[in-house]
Amino acid sequence: MKEQPEGALPKGISKPAQRALASVGVSRLDQVTRFTEAQLMALHGMGPKAIGIIKAALEAEGKSLSKDG
Repeated sequence: MKEQPEGALPKGISKPAQRALASVGVSRLDQVTRFTEAQLMALHGMGPKAIGIIKAALEAEGKSLSKDG
């Protein structure tokens, strides 16, 4: 099994959600921290499951989504 590169987006995020993140220039987990949950939810292809996976991965690193939009 291949290890994920450091800072990569977490496993389990759907292809549409990955494309949604790519559309706003996000390819690594730490880049997501500049967005609020509402901003991510507004992206086409991003859903509650992907948001949950991202939030859990950020929490594991002691980070979180932006609070101000």
